[in-house]
Amino acid sequence: MVHTCVVAGCRNRRTPGTSLSFYRFPRDPQRKQRWIAAVNREGWVPNDGSRLCSTHFISGKQVKNPRSPDYVPSVFTAAPLSSAMKEPGNVLESRDSDKQEARVEAANALLFLQGQGQSAAAGGGQVQEEEHPEASMEESASSSLSTDEDNDEDDECMSDSKRGRFTQVSDVSANFDSILKALKKENQTLRESVEKMSLSESSLRNDAEKVKFYTGLPNYFVLETVMWLLVPHMDAMKNVKLTKFQQLLLTLMRLRLDLRNQDLAYRFGVKVGTVTRTVHQMVGIMSATLVPTAVFWPSRAELRKNLPAALRTSHPDCAVIIDCFTVPYEEPVSRGNQQVTAPSSQGAEMTHNVLKYLIGVAPQGVVTFVSRGVLGNISDKSLAEGCGLLCKLLPGDVVLASRNLDIADSVAARGALFRIASGYQGEAYGGPEGSPPAGSSSEALSVQKHVHRVISMVKRRYAMLTGPVESPFTAASERTSNLSTFDKIVQVACALNNLCISAAPLE
Repeated sequence: MVHTCVVAGCRNRRTPGTSLSFYRFPRDPQRKQRWIAAVNREGWVPNDGSRLCSTHFISGKQVKNPRSPDYVPSVFTAAPLSSAMKEPGNVLESRDSDKQEARVEAANALLFLQGQGQSAAAGGGQVQEEEHPEASMEESASSSLSTDEDNDEDDECMSDSKRGRFTQVSDVSANFDSILKALKKENQTLRESVEKMSLSESSLRNDAEKVKFYTGLPNYFVLETVMWLLVPHMDAMKNVKLTKFQQLLLTLMRLRLDLRNQDLAYRFGVKVGTVTRTVHQMVGIMSATLVPTAVFWPSRAELRKNLPAALRTSHPDCAVIIDCFTVPYEEPVSRGNQQVTAPSSQGAEMTHNVLKYLIGVAPQGVVTFVSRGVLGNISDKSLAEGCGLLCKLLPGDVVLASRNLDIADSVAARGALFRIASGYQGEAYGGPEGSPPAGSSSEALSVQKHVHRVISMVKRRYAMLTGPVESPFTAASERTSNLSTFDKIVQVACALNNLCISAAPLE
């Protein structure tokens, strides 16, 4: 069937050998109205025979995807003038064009009807159109509509080569879908892997071993409890790159693994200065919050109630077991205006290159007292008498030690009693640490192991206490305090150790 494009000024016709396609107006009312508006012929309404050629589409064919620019024809080389701007000659020319189109369509319809009549006569069922004009017209209209639809389908179909291309495109599209699904699955796997390797709350929540390795705390519940205690005091910290949880985790990793600041800066994606400032601020907050809560002097009733069986018969009034431990430092330590240079000689003088602490352990295995660090050349007696431990003693208390600290008179002045576990004086006799000499009593061995177990447990949980201490941590952190940052670190480590299982579990 011969069709002519309805666009004014377009003379394209369907002729044998043409490569153009002709499209009927869509049935969808909205899309059809947009096509009519695009044709821009005032007062004109398309009929079943109206066609639009493929030259008015950008890609050369209509596309049924609403998002495509070829969903509506948009290529018009010479847009028709509006009615207000049309000249009489142009109006007549337009009317002649419409009449010519009408004549062409009428001729096409007549040829079609003749073809239908001949096929009907050949089948022996010819019906006279004059006798039944209305039925004939309806039949011809319906047949014309169906034939037009078939022609439209033929118009919209591609050649064999184009059909092959679209088949290849559909195959590629299906291949892309499978690739996309595989990439999504791989992305999800990578996300889970990164989350598992990251140091976040979600990665630690269900991994007690990971919590223990990075923080020294037994499980996430204890870590969360510590976080809950510290959060109200962290509001003043100005750190936009690290969350509060990351600041706590970074500090615990510094104490636990003794990682360098540069290492932590790489792990958390911040600058070294941020790590240094965060550690100092968090240590100050933990010292002011955790230490008073976890490291405290128990009452006599609590001590006697939970006294281990090993001391219940021999020392029922035992209040504390004391000993000293040292931590080496790598550079000169300054206390106020005083600076001590690390000696270069070897031998006995090397004992001066340490910070010395006195620790008090309850019979139950928890730390109840930690002194501030002093230079290693101070005597045990001077350290014990100047650290404030004696002020906590009550008349009748018993202070135990595994070796002679030469403080019996000072303890007696408080109405208390200082006792050395009989038969063992530890390193004072030159024996290796932790191995009592032959003939030592089981009581001395028990006391000695008890104290060293707690000290070694704290150092094992927080490797920073093994030294050497870096110089920025040895200076007094506040002008009004004699405590250095490292003194606070030692106290915080003891407080965190008390939150874990004690060396001598309660009976």
